[in-house]
Amino acid sequence: MTTPKLALTDQAAAKVSADVLVIGTVQGADGLELAPGAGPVAEAYDGDLTKALTALGAKGKAEETVKLPATGKLRAGVLLAVGLGKAEDGVSAESVRRASGAAARAFGSAEHVATTLSAADLSAAVQGTVLGGYSFKGYKSQTEEDSLAKVDFVVDSVSDDAQKSLKGATAIAEAVNTARDLINTPPSDLYPASFAERAEKLARSAGLEVEVLDEAALRKQGFGGILGVGSGSSRPPRLVRIRHKGPKSSKKVALVGKGITFDTGGISLKPSSNMHEMTSDMSGAAAVVATMVLAAKLNYPLEISATVPMAENMPSGTAYRPGDVLKMYSGKTVEVLNTDAEGRLILADAISRACEDDPDYLIETSTLTGAQVVALGKRTPGVMGSDEFRDRVARLSQAAGEGAWPMPLPEELRAELDSNLADLANVTNSRWGGMLAAGHFLKEFVAEGVEWAHIDVAGPAYNSGSPWGYTPKGGTGVPVRTLAAVLADIAERG
Repeated sequence: MTTPKLALTDQAAAKVSADVLVIGTVQGADGLELAPGAGPVAEAYDGDLTKALTALGAKGKAEETVKLPATGKLRAGVLLAVGLGKAEDGVSAESVRRASGAAARAFGSAEHVATTLSAADLSAAVQGTVLGGYSFKGYKSQTEEDSLAKVDFVVDSVSDDAQKSLKGATAIAEAVNTARDLINTPPSDLYPASFAERAEKLARSAGLEVEVLDEAALRKQGFGGILGVGSGSSRPPRLVRIRHKGPKSSKKVALVGKGITFDTGGISLKPSSNMHEMTSDMSGAAAVVATMVLAAKLNYPLEISATVPMAENMPSGTAYRPGDVLKMYSGKTVEVLNTDAEGRLILADAISRACEDDPDYLIETSTLTGAQVVALGKRTPGVMGSDEFRDRVARLSQAAGEGAWPMPLPEELRAELDSNLADLANVTNSRWGGMLAAGHFLKEFVAEGVEWAHIDVAGPAYNSGSPWGYTPKGGTGVPVRTLAAVLADIAERG
């Protein structure tokens, strides 16, 4: 989708001309209350706005939307009230993001919208509006054009800081939507070679350096994990390397993202139920590619390299088998006990290659384990890695609204990856702690002295249910906002 024109206005909300004017409401102890920024609008209703909204069933619950005709004292055609939740919880950035997203899904055919939610948190209102208005229509034979052309964000002052906030929030939201577009593209059109081409095009258009390794280059350089996983497909694997060098770069950050463009499970075939959702198994790679474009757009003062392995995990006469031993890029050998634990194999090669750049920090993200969903549900990513950096990533993710949670790497689980044939096995023989065991496997390929974090987004990367807040059905773009927050924090604090 195309982002509408986003602008700031310091005009009084009641005087802004628009098809729809958005205000916020909260659930007070004694009934409906108006959120910051809605006061001047209430005056246009002679103090009866809360009464009118209550009569229409409004309670101020989070993400609740209620429309009513605008009074003649407003220059908007329709007033849209959206709930921010309980007053006692306060108005947080995340509640503004979710309310703005819910409002964006209720705009209808409006061409011009103004919102007062920006009075509570401008950046959150911008992100929520752009993310909540996202739709993916590329494969529908009959679609209507997006009607929304402009959104005005009401602020006290159109200052330089406000303009900077608008620019940054817009760039981050557009990066999330870029990742969503990649995730939602079906595997018939997004396979390793075409994914690499799209990643290269996006990166070069942003002025980034790009290198793409095809199957011959991968074989020559010894990327045994990537080649093994991709061996069953008629569409061979790729490895994409992207580099950003910002001004006065003082820190080096490596990003790695899992790019399994479709995962059947290979010889260890998955059940057919919901297998179509495995089109999202490249969500980590999509997030990393989109984040690199964002890094260039915001010109982070960092040296950032992305290493993105891409493969399709298919069963065939040439596919790798349970019982095979793969020689990885690092030189370590891995016994394959389950070909459906393929993501960690391509990531191991990518992590080893990324560490050759001597990064200060390494962040890897992937839809890695079903155990993540069992442990944390569909909306909460799990973060493992170096204790201090893991906690930093989780804290920043929670502030950004993606809610990652720090998880341990218990030492006793590492022994369960021991193999009689090879240096280690790709899975344990236990059903317990699968997310954590996968973290241990990846740790084996992180160079000594590198602060690192692994973000498992198996559930949060893809929403198979109904839209909520600013999250659409399908690809969500998680964890782009977490990556952006971590990069900005490293740029500022080291």
